Amino acid sequence: MKRRNFLKTTAGATLWLMQVPMRSAETARQAAEEDLLGQAAERIAKHRQGMLSVLVQDRAGKPVPEVQIQVRQIRHDFRFGCNFFNFDRLRDPELEEAYRRRFAAMFNFCTLGFYWVAYERRKGAPEYDHTGRAAEFCRRHGIVCKGHPLVWDFADPSWLPQDMDEIEKLSHARVREIVARFKGRIDLWDVVNEPTHLGRFKTRTGEWAMARGAVPYVRQHLQIAREANPAATLLVNDYRTDPPYHQILEALREEGKPLFDAIGIQSHMHSGGWPLGRIWKTCDAYGDFRVPLHFTETTIVSGPRRNQDQWGSTNAEGERTQAEYVPKFYQMLFGHPAVEAITWWDFSDQGAWQGAPAGWVRKDMSPKPVYEKMAALIQGQWWTQASGRADGAGRWSGRVFYGGHQVTVQLPGGAQHTRDFELKRGQSGTICFQVG
Repeated sequence: MKRRNFLKTTAGATLWLMQVPMRSAETARQAAEEDLLGQAAERIAKHRQGMLSVLVQDRAGKPVPEVQIQVRQIRHDFRFGCNFFNFDRLRDPELEEAYRRRFAAMFNFCTLGFYWVAYERRKGAPEYDHTGRAAEFCRRHGIVCKGHPLVWDFADPSWLPQDMDEIEKLSHARVREIVARFKGRIDLWDVVNEPTHLGRFKTRTGEWAMARGAVPYVRQHLQIAREANPAATLLVNDYRTDPPYHQILEALREEGKPLFDAIGIQSHMHSGGWPLGRIWKTCDAYGDFRVPLHFTETTIVSGPRRNQDQWGSTNAEGERTQAEYVPKFYQMLFGHPAVEAITWWDFSDQGAWQGAPAGWVRKDMSPKPVYEKMAALIQGQWWTQASGRADGAGRWSGRVFYGGHQVTVQLPGGAQHTRDFELKRGQSGTICFQVG
């Protein structure tokens, strides 16, 4: 009996000893994560805000002290985005209206689809009208559009010929025509998608791309897009962040200058969020190219995977996990000076990629907790709402987030003067009012 008690005690002690390092490791992980988030918060203040001064004078140029000043942000410089693939695709008008309304309330940036296989189902009949309607909606709501992707070997249009030279001519012509047609409406493009894994889909376009070689294949399409719209922002986009992608980008230089204007990095996290340290290391590694980074396709799901190809519906536990991680991911990226844009993938669970519960809103367009959490950041914590009084010299100064602001001066008699002001990244600015 004593021996059995001793064994139980020993086993219990062993279990206890095993749990202590586990708790210590978790505590260390949490502490490291909090440290990274703290650093990100400091960098947000450093890299995403600048000093705005408001100077109030009378008509003679003398300072007007003690007047009330309000500064209200009206748009972000940073691009918070999402793909907009469900635009005009929902059969229920109420769902369509809710989708558009919630999208426009959250984002200032969107991705429109140009997948060749779906965009030009019949040769010579691309979906230009649909794209035009989406671009016009975005223009009215202050949303910048990006096209994705111009070139990808994922799937072939059914009418595509077998001849490799003819495929090349068609691909080049497609890029030239689309970029030129939408100039001024769409001036950002994911020109080539996933050049690190050409041929894995066993398509004719993949066979052609492999025959040409990844670097020439990408270079040609970047050059054609540049000719079609010299002012456009051109990206290469990939899901890999390991050496093969880095090597392709390194090779896409002329006289030391990259042929691309920004680097697209996908971050689909269907199996769980990246460790925060990985986010920072990835940004550092690709920030060395000295061009902006766009996180082009970001996903965290809120429901279980049933098997490789099927997902369960969103659920309360998944939504809590999603809402807990996503703000951390955005905080890390918003705090890194190399990052210029983040695009979520997809906005709603309805029609989401792989059928996954990836949205910030559910299939009925009701907001998940992540929507509310991100609104509190994008239009709250990271959104300027400031007020104060001018000093004796008629001046008020404060730090504001880069972007557009509406500045209002209220005089003692009740009269108001309002002007808009754009504070660009890396700058400080002064807006002068002459009143009286």
